[in-house]
Amino acid sequence: MSDDASLIAATLAGDNAAFGQLVGLYQDRLYNSLLRVLGSADDAADIAQDAFVQAYTKLSTFRGSSAFYTWLYRIAFNLAMSHARRQHKTASLDGMKSLAGEEPMDGRPTAETGVLEQERAELVHAALGQLTVDYREILVLREIEGFSYEEIADILALPVGTVRSRLFRARLHMRDLLAPRLHVERILDTR
Repeated sequence: MSDDASLIAATLAGDNAAFGQLVGLYQDRLYNSLLRVLGSADDAADIAQDAFVQAYTKLSTFRGSSAFYTWLYRIAFNLAMSHARRQHKTASLDGMKSLAGEEPMDGRPTAETGVLEQERAELVHAALGQLTVDYREILVLREIEGFSYEEIADILALPVGTVRSRLFRARLHMRDLLAPRLHVERILDTR
């Protein structure tokens, strides 16, 4: 975080290359999170770019009460939610699967284990694509990005209690979407 602070100070002092370094630090992670929330590579790239532009123009308003990373995500997710509400579109399930890429495998699985893991990952991505943007967003922030409840509350400008309850409902909804398919898999695995 002190590295962020020095880059921010250098940017505010007129060193545009310092902001370029901040972009380099957070660009991929921001894009990947937006991709999972929006389900569109083009939309994710556009929103990420807009977020960095806004962060640059508003950098003098950054107070440092949260990490730069959290502040940037808040800008990006506000833009993403505005975009999603304007577009009134949901991510296609096939698009979510193809854009999210392969799930990393743990160790060196056998061919059968690798196929099962990939199928489960595809089920999770498909279920994630069926959620509302609000639920998808909160699951991405908590389960994929690993933000704390307090950081999510800061990013989404919500009370921590709302974050907890929305996350609980999102997890229940994911369970409801996945349970029938995973139950079938468990039955087939016992043969």
